Amino acid sequence: MAIAGCACVWGAVSAQAQTQLTYAVTDDAKEVLIGNILKLAIEKSGRGGEFTHNVRNESLTETRLVESVKTGSITVMWAGTQKEYEEQLLPIRIPLFKGLLGHRIFIIRQGDQSRFDRVQTLEDLRQIPLGQGREWGDTVVLKAANLNVVAPLKYESLFHMLDGGRFDAFPRAVHEPWSEVTSRPDLNLTIEKRILLVYPFAMYFFVSKDNHQLAKVIEQGMRNAIADGSYDDIFFANPVIKDALDRANLQERKIFRLSNPNMSPLTPFDDKSLWLNLEDL
Repeated sequence: MAIAGCACVWGAVSAQAQTQLTYAVTDDAKEVLIGNILKLAIEKSGRGGEFTHNVRNESLTETRLVESVKTGSITVMWAGTQKEYEEQLLPIRIPLFKGLLGHRIFIIRQGDQSRFDRVQTLEDLRQIPLGQGREWGDTVVLKAANLNVVAPLKYESLFHMLDGGRFDAFPRAVHEPWSEVTSRPDLNLTIEKRILLVYPFAMYFFVSKDNHQLAKVIEQGMRNAIADGSYDDIFFANPVIKDALDRANLQERKIFRLSNPNMSPLTPFDDKSLWLNLEDL
């Protein structure tokens, strides 16, 4: 999962003024798309006229985001859900990206594809060191499956550690690795062609425990956008998502399914409209 997440500060100048939504979006294409989804949710809530948007280019660790939401300096963030986040904050239980973040392919070093061609079982995969961010919910998933995980704190370090042989594969959501490899031409990296990890995974918007009003606005807007098709329009038409689904060949990959201890019993698995179905692609 990417490091940044989103920060959003909500403050009204006066009772008559519009509420200003200030949120941080890095230049990462995934972050830009999530920022646009947030805008869509506010618009589709039927209360879009009550808000103005002030976008900041800023990257914060998830730990800092959670603490900032709890103290009130930030009022909405997004992240892959974890038990601790759901205990400390109020999740909006609609998976951003339709759960696509739980479909993982690997960034590997150029010349290493033959090693992955020999992987037939989960036990084979456990022999390969994988890199993942220390604070990411995915790290809990991989470790729970007894996979060999190297977990540095910084996102950018993962690419250089992979290139330097500190581990041998960097699992990424299927829409992430293409731009990540292309933007680092100085590193000896490529995308693995054969393996797909699949596990239940939801990235949610989170607000503070007492901010039920904003949670209701975002949830209603998201549900309205899903119902009228505008969410699918913005999601599947996005060049990052469209290109990734075209190039990843998901149906042809060897699938390893993992459980996810991060997922709450309250996760809306029964609502099929919220989740990606590989058979529909």
